[in-house]
Amino acid sequence: MITVENLSKRYGPHPAVDDVSFTCTPGTVTGFLGPNGAGKSTTMRMICGLTPPTSGSATVDGVPYRRLGNPGRRVGVLLDASAQHAGRTGREVLTLAALTMGVDTRRVDESLERVGLNRAAAKRRVKAYSLGMRQRLGLAYALLGDPGILILDEPANGLDPEGIFWMRGLLRDFADRGGTVLLSSHLLREVEAVADRLVVIGGGRVVAQGDKAELLASSGTVVRALDAGALGVALRRAGLSGAATTDGGVVVQADAETVGRAAADAGLVLLELRPAGSSGLENLFLTLTAGESAKEAAR
Repeated sequence: MITVENLSKRYGPHPAVDDVSFTCTPGTVTGFLGPNGAGKSTTMRMICGLTPPTSGSATVDGVPYRRLGNPGRRVGVLLDASAQHAGRTGREVLTLAALTMGVDTRRVDESLERVGLNRAAAKRRVKAYSLGMRQRLGLAYALLGDPGILILDEPANGLDPEGIFWMRGLLRDFADRGGTVLLSSHLLREVEAVADRLVVIGGGRVVAQGDKAELLASSGTVVRALDAGALGVALRRAGLSGAATTDGGVVVQADAETVGRAAADAGLVLLELRPAGSSGLENLFLTLTAGESAKEAAR
Protein backbone atom coordinates (compact mmCIF):
# COMPACT_ATOMS: atom_id res chain seq x y z
CA MET A 1 0.00 0.00 0.00
CA ILE A 2 1.08 3.58 -0.71
CA THR A 3 -0.08 6.16 1.82
CA VAL A 4 0.32 9.90 1.24
CA GLU A 5 -0.72 12.16 4.12
CA ASN A 6 -0.86 15.97 3.96
CA LEU A 7 2.16 16.04 1.68
CA SER A 8 3.45 19.51 0.74
CA LYS A 9 6.48 20.90 -1.05
CA ARG A 10 7.35 24.56 -1.38
CA TYR A 11 10.08 26.16 -3.45
CA GLY A 12 10.41 29.57 -1.88
CA PRO A 13 6.94 31.15 -2.01
CA HIS A 14 5.70 28.68 -4.65
CA PRO A 15 3.71 25.67 -3.37
CA ALA A 16 4.50 22.90 -5.88
CA VAL A 17 2.45 20.41 -3.84
CA ASP A 18 -0.08 21.57 -1.27
CA ASP A 19 -1.54 19.24 1.39
CA VAL A 20 -1.97 16.19 -0.85
CA SER A 21 -3.42 13.00 0.67
CA PHE A 22 -4.43 9.70 -0.95
CA THR A 23 -3.87 5.95 -0.70
CA CYS A 24 -3.19 3.23 -3.27
CA THR A 25 -4.36 -0.20 -2.18
CA PRO A 26 -3.31 -3.71 -3.27
CA GLY A 27 -5.15 -5.09 -6.27
CA THR A 28 -5.77 -1.68 -7.83
CA VAL A 29 -4.38 0.68 -10.44
CA THR A 30 -4.59 4.31 -9.32
CA GLY A 31 -4.49 6.87 -12.12
CA PHE A 32 -2.68 10.05 -11.01
CA LEU A 33 -3.80 12.87 -13.30
CA GLY A 34 -3.27 16.59 -13.72
CA PRO A 35 -2.07 19.21 -16.21
CA ASN A 36 1.61 20.04 -16.70
CA GLY A 37 3.04 21.68 -13.60
CA ALA A 38 0.24 20.42 -11.35
CA GLY A 39 2.66 18.64 -8.97
CA LYS A 40 2.36 15.01 -10.10
CA SER A 41 6.07 14.34 -10.65
CA THR A 42 7.06 16.19 -7.47
CA THR A 43 4.60 14.10 -5.48
CA MET A 44 5.95 10.87 -6.96
CA ARG A 45 9.53 11.94 -6.27
CA MET A 46 8.62 12.59 -2.65
CA ILE A 47 7.01 9.15 -2.35
CA CYS A 48 10.26 7.64 -3.67
CA GLY A 49 12.47 9.65 -1.31
CA LEU A 50 14.12 11.65 -4.08
CA THR A 51 12.67 15.02 -3.01
CA PRO A 52 12.31 15.88 0.69
CA PRO A 53 8.83 17.17 1.57
CA THR A 54 8.31 20.51 3.28
CA SER A 55 5.65 18.84 5.41
CA GLY A 56 3.54 15.71 5.52
CA SER A 57 4.59 12.14 4.85
CA ALA A 58 4.56 9.35 2.28
CA THR A 59 5.01 5.68 3.13
CA VAL A 60 5.18 2.38 1.30
CA ASP A 61 3.69 -0.47 3.33
CA GLY A 62 3.88 1.84 6.34
CA VAL A 63 7.57 2.68 5.91
CA PRO A 64 9.21 5.75 4.28
CA TYR A 65 10.87 4.68 1.03
CA ARG A 66 14.36 5.62 2.25
CA ARG A 67 14.00 3.22 5.19
CA LEU A 68 13.08 0.22 3.08
CA GLY A 69 15.64 -2.54 3.08
CA ASN A 70 16.57 -3.30 -0.53
CA PRO A 71 13.70 -1.16 -1.94
CA GLY A 72 13.91 -2.64 -5.44
CA ARG A 73 12.50 -5.90 -4.06
CA ARG A 74 9.49 -4.03 -2.63
CA VAL A 75 8.82 -1.18 -5.08
CA GLY A 76 9.40 -0.94 -8.82
CA VAL A 77 9.97 2.66 -9.89
CA LEU A 78 10.02 4.25 -13.34
CA LEU A 79 10.16 8.04 -13.17
CA ASP A 80 12.45 8.81 -16.11
CA ALA A 81 13.02 6.34 -18.93
CA SER A 82 16.18 8.21 -19.97
CA ALA A 83 17.85 7.77 -16.58
CA GLN A 84 19.93 4.79 -17.71
CA HIS A 85 23.65 4.59 -18.43
CA ALA A 86 23.78 5.33 -22.16
CA GLY A 87 27.03 3.42 -22.69
CA ARG A 88 25.77 0.11 -21.31
CA THR A 89 23.71 -2.47 -23.12
CA GLY A 90 20.20 -3.27 -22.00
CA ARG A 91 21.36 -6.60 -20.58
CA GLU A 92 24.22 -4.91 -18.68
CA VAL A 93 21.82 -2.41 -17.11
CA LEU A 94 19.59 -5.18 -15.80
CA THR A 95 22.47 -7.46 -14.78
CA LEU A 96 24.00 -4.75 -12.60
CA ALA A 97 20.58 -4.06 -11.10
CA ALA A 98 20.10 -7.76 -10.36
CA LEU A 99 23.50 -7.99 -8.65
CA THR A 100 22.72 -4.86 -6.60
CA MET A 101 19.34 -6.23 -5.46
CA GLY A 102 20.57 -9.78 -4.90
CA VAL A 103 18.33 -11.13 -7.63
CA ASP A 104 19.25 -14.25 -9.59
CA THR A 105 20.77 -12.96 -12.84
CA ARG A 106 18.74 -15.55 -14.73
CA ARG A 107 15.81 -13.20 -14.18
CA VAL A 108 17.44 -10.68 -16.53
CA ASP A 109 16.50 -12.59 -19.69
CA GLU A 110 13.04 -13.27 -18.26
CA SER A 111 12.50 -9.55 -17.64
CA LEU A 112 13.74 -8.59 -21.08
CA GLU A 113 11.39 -11.09 -22.68
CA ARG A 114 8.51 -9.94 -20.50
CA VAL A 115 8.78 -6.37 -21.81
CA GLY A 116 9.34 -7.35 -25.43
CA LEU A 117 13.08 -6.64 -25.81
CA ASN A 118 14.65 -9.44 -27.85
CA ARG A 119 18.26 -10.67 -27.74
CA ALA A 120 19.39 -8.25 -30.41
CA ALA A 121 17.91 -5.30 -28.51
CA ALA A 122 19.45 -6.53 -25.24
CA LYS A 123 22.93 -6.39 -26.83
CA ARG A 124 22.52 -2.81 -28.07
CA ARG A 125 23.76 0.15 -26.05
CA VAL A 126 21.05 2.23 -24.42
CA LYS A 127 22.15 5.35 -26.34
CA ALA A 128 20.91 3.61 -29.51
CA TYR A 129 17.49 2.87 -28.02
CA SER A 130 14.37 4.72 -29.08
CA LEU A 131 12.28 6.31 -26.34
CA GLY A 132 9.84 3.41 -26.54
CA MET A 133 12.66 0.90 -26.06
CA ARG A 134 13.94 2.87 -23.07
CA GLN A 135 10.46 2.76 -21.58
CA ARG A 136 10.42 -1.01 -21.96
CA LEU A 137 13.87 -1.31 -20.41
CA GLY A 138 12.83 0.95 -17.53
CA LEU A 139 9.78 -1.20 -16.91
CA ALA A 140 11.94 -4.35 -17.02
CA TYR A 141 14.15 -2.70 -14.39
CA ALA A 142 11.11 -1.87 -12.24
CA LEU A 143 9.82 -5.46 -12.44
CA LEU A 144 13.20 -7.18 -11.98
CA GLY A 145 12.97 -7.49 -8.19
CA ASP A 146 9.46 -8.96 -8.33
CA PRO A 147 8.01 -6.05 -6.32
CA GLY A 148 4.46 -5.80 -5.03
CA ILE A 149 4.18 -2.10 -5.89
CA LEU A 150 4.82 -0.12 -9.08
CA ILE A 151 5.23 3.67 -9.26
CA LEU A 152 5.25 4.80 -12.89
CA ASP A 153 5.48 8.34 -14.29
CA GLU A 154 4.40 8.57 -17.95
CA PRO A 155 5.51 5.01 -18.81
CA ALA A 156 3.71 4.99 -22.16
CA ASN A 157 5.61 7.96 -23.65
CA GLY A 158 7.21 6.89 -26.91
CA LEU A 159 5.26 3.64 -27.22
CA ASP A 160 3.31 2.87 -30.38
CA PRO A 161 -0.37 1.85 -30.14
CA GLU A 162 0.58 -1.83 -29.92
CA GLY A 163 3.02 -1.04 -27.11
CA ILE A 164 0.43 0.98 -25.22
CA PHE A 165 -2.04 -1.89 -25.49
CA TRP A 166 0.64 -4.28 -24.24
CA MET A 167 1.47 -2.07 -21.26
CA ARG A 168 -2.21 -1.77 -20.35
CA GLY A 169 -2.48 -5.56 -20.19
CA LEU A 170 0.71 -5.90 -18.18
CA LEU A 171 -0.40 -3.38 -15.54
CA ARG A 172 -3.90 -4.82 -15.34
CA ASP A 173 -2.48 -8.30 -14.84
CA PHE A 174 -0.05 -7.02 -12.18
CA ALA A 175 -2.91 -5.45 -10.19
CA ASP A 176 -5.22 -8.43 -10.66
CA ARG A 177 -2.58 -10.62 -9.03
CA GLY A 178 -2.63 -8.36 -5.94
CA GLY A 179 -0.12 -5.70 -6.91
CA THR A 180 -0.44 -1.98 -6.29
CA VAL A 181 0.07 0.46 -9.17
CA LEU A 182 0.38 4.27 -9.06
CA LEU A 183 0.26 5.44 -12.68
CA SER A 184 0.74 8.99 -13.91
CA SER A 185 -0.05 9.58 -17.58
CA HIS A 186 -1.34 12.17 -20.03
CA LEU A 187 -2.94 9.40 -22.10
CA LEU A 188 -6.39 9.75 -20.56
CA ARG A 189 -8.06 7.03 -22.62
CA GLU A 190 -5.44 4.52 -21.51
CA VAL A 191 -5.78 5.53 -17.86
CA GLU A 192 -9.55 5.22 -18.17
CA ALA A 193 -9.14 1.73 -19.64
CA VAL A 194 -6.86 0.38 -16.90
CA ALA A 195 -7.44 2.39 -13.70
CA ASP A 196 -9.70 1.41 -10.81
CA ARG A 197 -9.31 4.66 -8.89
CA LEU A 198 -8.42 8.22 -9.85
CA VAL A 199 -6.57 11.03 -8.10
CA VAL A 200 -6.81 14.34 -9.97
CA ILE A 201 -4.45 17.15 -8.99
CA GLY A 202 -4.51 20.78 -10.08
CA GLY A 203 -2.36 23.66 -8.87
CA GLY A 204 -0.64 21.34 -6.42
CA ARG A 205 -3.85 20.28 -4.68
CA VAL A 206 -6.11 17.25 -5.03
CA VAL A 207 -9.29 18.39 -6.77
CA ALA A 208 -10.97 14.97 -6.91
CA GLN A 209 -10.30 11.37 -5.97
CA GLY A 210 -12.21 8.14 -5.65
CA ASP A 211 -13.54 5.17 -7.56
CA LYS A 212 -13.33 5.74 -11.31
CA ALA A 213 -16.92 4.73 -12.03
CA GLU A 214 -18.30 7.01 -9.31
CA LEU A 215 -16.26 10.00 -10.46
CA LEU A 216 -17.24 9.55 -14.09
CA ALA A 217 -20.89 9.18 -13.13
CA SER A 218 -20.85 12.53 -11.31
CA SER A 219 -18.78 14.55 -13.74
CA GLY A 220 -21.44 17.11 -14.67
CA THR A 221 -23.35 17.90 -17.86
CA VAL A 222 -22.22 18.43 -21.45
CA VAL A 223 -24.05 21.22 -23.26
CA ARG A 224 -23.59 22.53 -26.80
CA ALA A 225 -25.56 25.40 -28.34
CA LEU A 226 -26.04 26.85 -31.79
CA ASP A 227 -24.59 30.11 -30.44
CA ALA A 228 -21.58 29.14 -28.31
CA GLY A 229 -20.84 32.70 -27.23
CA ALA A 230 -24.38 33.32 -26.00
CA LEU A 231 -24.26 30.02 -24.13
CA GLY A 232 -21.16 31.15 -22.25
CA VAL A 233 -22.89 34.38 -21.26
CA ALA A 234 -26.02 32.51 -20.13
CA LEU A 235 -24.00 30.11 -18.00
CA ARG A 236 -22.08 32.93 -16.32
CA ARG A 237 -25.31 34.80 -15.57
CA ALA A 238 -26.65 31.67 -13.92
CA GLY A 239 -23.49 31.33 -11.83
CA LEU A 240 -22.40 28.17 -13.61
CA SER A 241 -18.79 27.40 -14.49
CA GLY A 242 -17.67 25.13 -17.28
CA ALA A 243 -14.75 23.84 -19.33
CA ALA A 244 -14.68 23.73 -23.13
CA THR A 245 -14.51 20.32 -24.80
CA THR A 246 -12.64 19.48 -27.98
CA ASP A 247 -15.88 19.33 -30.02
CA GLY A 248 -17.21 22.79 -29.16
CA GLY A 249 -19.29 21.85 -26.14
CA VAL A 250 -19.00 22.86 -22.49
CA VAL A 251 -18.83 20.59 -19.44
CA VAL A 252 -20.75 22.23 -16.60
CA GLN A 253 -20.68 21.15 -12.96
CA ALA A 254 -24.45 21.07 -12.59
CA ASP A 255 -27.32 18.74 -13.43
CA ALA A 256 -28.98 18.77 -16.85
CA GLU A 257 -32.13 20.50 -15.62
CA THR A 258 -30.20 23.44 -14.17
CA VAL A 259 -28.16 23.85 -17.34
CA GLY A 260 -31.21 23.45 -19.56
CA ARG A 261 -33.18 26.10 -17.64
CA ALA A 262 -30.29 28.56 -17.94
CA ALA A 263 -30.23 28.03 -21.70
CA ALA A 264 -34.03 28.26 -21.98
CA ASP A 265 -34.11 31.53 -20.04
CA ALA A 266 -31.69 32.95 -22.60
CA GLY A 267 -33.76 31.61 -25.51
CA LEU A 268 -30.93 29.44 -26.81
CA VAL A 269 -31.19 26.54 -29.25
CA LEU A 270 -29.33 23.56 -27.80
CA LEU A 271 -27.67 20.95 -29.97
CA GLU A 272 -26.63 18.71 -27.08
CA LEU A 273 -27.50 18.25 -23.42
CA ARG A 274 -26.41 15.06 -21.65
CA PRO A 275 -24.51 13.69 -18.63
CA ALA A 276 -20.76 14.17 -19.01
CA GLY A 277 -20.04 10.73 -17.57
CA SER A 278 -20.86 9.18 -20.92
CA SER A 279 -17.98 11.18 -22.44
CA GLY A 280 -15.39 9.52 -20.25
CA LEU A 281 -12.33 10.74 -18.46
CA GLU A 282 -11.38 13.56 -20.82
CA ASN A 283 -14.39 15.70 -19.94
CA LEU A 284 -13.96 14.98 -16.22
CA PHE A 285 -10.32 16.01 -16.44
CA LEU A 286 -11.09 19.22 -18.35
CA THR A 287 -13.81 20.15 -15.90
CA LEU A 288 -11.77 19.57 -12.75
CA THR A 289 -8.60 21.25 -14.00
CA ALA A 290 -10.16 24.10 -16.00
CA GLY A 291 -7.78 27.05 -16.05
CA GLU A 292 -4.93 25.29 -14.22
CA SER A 293 -2.71 24.94 -17.30
CA ALA A 294 -2.96 28.66 -17.99
CA LYS A 295 -2.22 29.46 -14.34
CA GLU A 296 0.87 27.27 -14.32
CA ALA A 297 2.15 28.72 -17.58
CA ALA A 298 1.84 32.24 -16.17
CA ARG A 299 3.94 31.50 -13.08
